[in-house]
Amino acid sequence: MNLLHEYNVNAPKGIVAKTPEEAYQAAKKLNTEDLVIKAQVLAGGRGKGHFDSGLQGGVKLCYTPEQVKDYASKMLGHKLITKQTGAAGRDCNAVYVVERQYARREYYFAILLDRATRGPVLVASSEGGVEIEEVAKNNPDAIITVPFSIKTGLTREVALDTAKKMGFTEKCVPQAADTFLKLYKIFIEKDATMVEINPMAENNRGEVVCMDAKFGFDDNAFFKQKGIFSLRDTTQEDPREVAAAKWNLNYVGMEGNIGCLVNGAGLAMATMDIIKLNGGIPANFLDVGGSATAKQVKEAFKIISSDKAVSAILVNIFGGIMRCDIVAEGVIQAVKELGLDIPLVVRLQGTKVEEGKELIRKSGLSLYAIDDLDKAAKKVVQLANVVGLAKQNGIKIKIEN
Repeated sequence: MNLLHEYNVNAPKGIVAKTPEEAYQAAKKLNTEDLVIKAQVLAGGRGKGHFDSGLQGGVKLCYTPEQVKDYASKMLGHKLITKQTGAAGRDCNAVYVVERQYARREYYFAILLDRATRGPVLVASSEGGVEIEEVAKNNPDAIITVPFSIKTGLTREVALDTAKKMGFTEKCVPQAADTFLKLYKIFIEKDATMVEINPMAENNRGEVVCMDAKFGFDDNAFFKQKGIFSLRDTTQEDPREVAAAKWNLNYVGMEGNIGCLVNGAGLAMATMDIIKLNGGIPANFLDVGGSATAKQVKEAFKIISSDKAVSAILVNIFGGIMRCDIVAEGVIQAVKELGLDIPLVVRLQGTKVEEGKELIRKSGLSLYAIDDLDKAAKKVVQLANVVGLAKQNGIKIKIEN
């Protein structure tokens, strides 16, 4: 599925391949001597990256189907390491074989949702084909920002004015404006949060072409955009985040060693802040929401404890819609069924709090039940430091309350 072609946006013809042989056949089908093979991973900076196979660069020019096949064999099944992936890299499970276009001039164009203006914004630059972060750093004046109302949408007048400011040639200004309008149609109709074209180019035939695209979509639109979300490649994502989504949990992995299980995004942020204030580092953001079941709480513990860096866990629940006794039940199930040997600090406040505390007391489990959040944070940081130090020295310890 090619969204650009679906909306009649001018873009090079290409075919996705998942094996070297498929890449070879794709190159033959495109029937041109000017080809590009691009690694398909969810990370930027592919061109400057390198594979664990020894291949340098995730974007390669090719002139024969045999050359495409050779590059594909060095990309597929290997990890691509870029500035955005970190040393771990990302598995390359697919490549895009595409006809090569000759660009005379390259531009950057994006439609984003902007918190400051509470609406969509165009971000454009005459300096395309490079990372926009570098442009922002080295030549901020080259970036054009155009906020507009989602009620009126992107008008042709604004599109034409933006194309002129970007520096398109007179012949290409109307083409560029038409392209902007088509991209905005994708943005609205597909519930996108980002449409980024880098580069957008004027080719050697005087045509405006979208050479490379990146899209982001609103997860909340899953029920409307099943065709889009069916293309999701979960192998490109943090497996913990994939598991959390399966159970309707909100999880973001971080770099610390203190696991956090909280209900409500605001409380989660406050919990991470108070951990930091007490000298600790959160290992994750995990919000179980306001209506989680005991089963979901147990699954949340599975996800947190799967992170080998976690040395202690803080459960901080304010029972409003979410009942404290349900959380307590989930905590008890998780500790018993998973055999957790990680120190656990539990703070419960709100609806059914006494019932929740009673369940914990009767469980016979070694948990730290602390009502005061600051004291709970200090305790979990202390426990995490003790366990973390023991891990560094190869000592396995069990802390009991």
